[in-house]
Amino acid sequence: MANFLFVLQSNDGEKATRCFQFAKIAHSKGHKVNIFLIDGGVDWAVKGRDGSMKTTTGDCVADYLPYLVENEIPVGVCTPCAKNRKLDEATFNSNMVLDGGPHLIDMAAESKVFNF
Repeated sequence: MANFLFVLQSNDGEKATRCFQFAKIAHSKGHKVNIFLIDGGVDWAVKGRDGSMKTTTGDCVADYLPYLVENEIPVGVCTPCAKNRKLDEATFNSNMVLDGGPHLIDMAAESKVFNF
């Protein structure tokens, strides 16, 4: 099976929906999946954020994010991006931790990378 890295850099609901949808699909097909949130994407780390806004295709973040949390898909959250937004791990979903650029580069070197 392949290694996939999904990088979300936006707090846009449509981009987040696609990122989380494809991460769920890859994981459910048996692939190794990692997600990394950077820039505005770190806002999706916050537990309880409303992900019910429907995209033009009728799905939403809430259709996919719970699966990722329940299946403990590792999600790295850019430390400076989160800290500058006053976010910390106490507010994150259980599968999300502060992480840095060096680990992102290491994961990218061993994965097929999707950017959203």
